[in-house]
Amino acid sequence: MSQPLKVLFIGDIVGTPGLSLLETLLPSLINKYEADFVIANAENSHEGMGINEEIIRSLYRLGVHVITGGNHSFAKWKIYPYMKTDPNLLRPLNYPKGAHGFGYGIYDIPNSNSKIGVVNLQGRTYMQPIDDPFRSWDRVLEKVREQTNMIFIDFHAEATAEKMAFGWYVDGNASVLAGTHTHIPTGDARILPKGLGYITDVGMTGPYHSVIGMDKETAIKRFLIQTPHKYKVANGDNRICGLVTKIDPETGFCVHIEPIIYPAFEKEKSS
Repeated sequence: MSQPLKVLFIGDIVGTPGLSLLETLLPSLINKYEADFVIANAENSHEGMGINEEIIRSLYRLGVHVITGGNHSFAKWKIYPYMKTDPNLLRPLNYPKGAHGFGYGIYDIPNSNSKIGVVNLQGRTYMQPIDDPFRSWDRVLEKVREQTNMIFIDFHAEATAEKMAFGWYVDGNASVLAGTHTHIPTGDARILPKGLGYITDVGMTGPYHSVIGMDKETAIKRFLIQTPHKYKVANGDNRICGLVTKIDPETGFCVHIEPIIYPAFEKEKSS
């Protein structure tokens, strides 16, 4: 087996708290894990919904190579023209034809002779009814495999069952499936029988003194009185959730998968 290449993935970045933490810690994480390639989901990075050019430039300066999205990729209309120009900024591939931006890309891995394909897909269960992610994957697979065996998927979905089903569907044809969207890290990171590194949800990078990134009181009111309330990003207990994977560039199989939660969660000490 050739020397594995290390890919670092950062889970959903939520607002200024998540961005500020990455400003401080991402360069050291890249060095610690000797990451060859860095991907980050940033669809919640601007005020909790959407993204802007300033954030994109900041993430690139920090060492991120590709930015992925999800159901909030189109939340801020001012980003639409830019989405047409930057192939390193992805939105889910299975948005209908005519949507701005790119759904996948093939990228050179710095300081190597290898390339990696990154595919962004979105689930449909309990989410808006866009195109089928399974068939969209089928259509793009051969195009990517013509250039590389290493394929990293950000699957942005609500339902655990849909993520798991998609993982089994692509096992053997992709390297890693990192689930995103639900903002809570799951404990099921593993390598499936045909070589896919899989986790149902990487978790969010942002404030955990919250309801999945949202101000607690605002979120509670939504449930108590069942009326809309403006989204307000929380603050406090900021953490980075991510994923480190190692991929064999010859086979495209994942040979190591390791979730990151920093700082780690600890049970409160009894008095």
